[in-house]
Amino acid sequence: MKSWYIINEGGVKLKKKTLFIFILLIFLLSNIVFADEQGKVYVVPIKGEINRATSSFVNGVMKDLNKEKVDAIIFEIDTYGGLIDEAIEIKDTIISTNIPTISFVNNKAASAGVLITIASENVVMSNNSTIGSAETIPNTEKVLSLWRSVLRDTAQYRGKNNQIIEAMADADIVIEGVNQKGKLVNLTAHEALEYKIADYLSNDYNDILDHFNISTSEVVVVNEGLQVKLAKYISSPYMSTLLLALGFIGLVVEILTPGFGLGGTISIMGFGLYFGGNILAGNSNWATLALFVVGLILLVIEGMIPGFGLPGIGGIVFIVAGTILAMDNIKMGMISLSIAVIITTFVTIYLLKLGFKSKLFNNIILNNRLDKEKGYLSVDSMEHMLDKEGFTLSELRPSGFIDIGGDKLDALSEGEFIPKNTQIRIVRVEGSKIFVRRS
Repeated sequence: MKSWYIINEGGVKLKKKTLFIFILLIFLLSNIVFADEQGKVYVVPIKGEINRATSSFVNGVMKDLNKEKVDAIIFEIDTYGGLIDEAIEIKDTIISTNIPTISFVNNKAASAGVLITIASENVVMSNNSTIGSAETIPNTEKVLSLWRSVLRDTAQYRGKNNQIIEAMADADIVIEGVNQKGKLVNLTAHEALEYKIADYLSNDYNDILDHFNISTSEVVVVNEGLQVKLAKYISSPYMSTLLLALGFIGLVVEILTPGFGLGGTISIMGFGLYFGGNILAGNSNWATLALFVVGLILLVIEGMIPGFGLPGIGGIVFIVAGTILAMDNIKMGMISLSIAVIITTFVTIYLLKLGFKSKLFNNIILNNRLDKEKGYLSVDSMEHMLDKEGFTLSELRPSGFIDIGGDKLDALSEGEFIPKNTQIRIVRVEGSKIFVRRS
């Protein structure tokens, strides 16, 4: 019996140790699993111009995040606006997600940025930020009416003051104490909080999350891809104008210099970046580039034939159309093109003064001179007849015929009438003209 008790006691002790280790392992594993299941908060920047590159970036990020465990998404907004269609697409993407969303206006939310801001469940504004000025361009009744309906629907869906939101887009809407007729609504951060457009004011991610009782293991800031940054940078009006000028200047240099060289390379880079950036940004498509290329081909054809005709006119029209339509705003496209042409004109004049010449220009403009010093004469020279004598075959009144050594020639008297069969002497020769006097 004693022997059995010892074995049994050892077994009990062994079982107690095993049970303790098992419970400890379960506790550790549960902590590990809990830590793995705890989600993160992602900050998605929406900055600069709202265009196709922006919507593609936001849609791509949201598609990935919808597959993960995410505690919340903060859309950090700092924009003057952009394309309406792309803003609506971003709005739909934000509304369709089941992840808690927060719009954080860090500086400004204007134009299309207003719609994106109110698309989130909650709106937070930094202390010095503003929101408003959502008027469309062009501001036609049809476009504005559609835009107002989208803003109104989104504001009502998120429980925001839709009248104030609409007044940001339509200057004819008057909100007492907020704006006057003819003035768009713009709100500061504190005004946005007062009129229930914003839910909270803060400049810090963690403070924002604490306010909305969102706990997370980590705040991850999503960076815009190179394509998005490049598209936004290149498609800006200032950079587009510079690239256009470089493209045209490079083309002029290439025309004025023999062979393919630096000018052609600069031209291809300038036009390539101009059209490529605007295509990536969603301002245009490949059709605008095709118009431009056809215009260049027509100008090359024009350069191969003398004069200036239909191919040249068509080439200019196609180039202008392709260049202007490549930008999202026709007015801005015309301004950029005009500035680029002016800059190119000054550079071209400067290069011509430096002595650059072009065979293409020579085909369009006749600038060759047939100088006598180079051996070019319009007719046979008569200078060898100077001072020779002969007689008139007819009266000179003042023109007529003379005989010099048996050769019949046309001649002019130097102001006086000379009868027939009168002795004369050649006193002056101007090209094919012979002037005579009585001898």
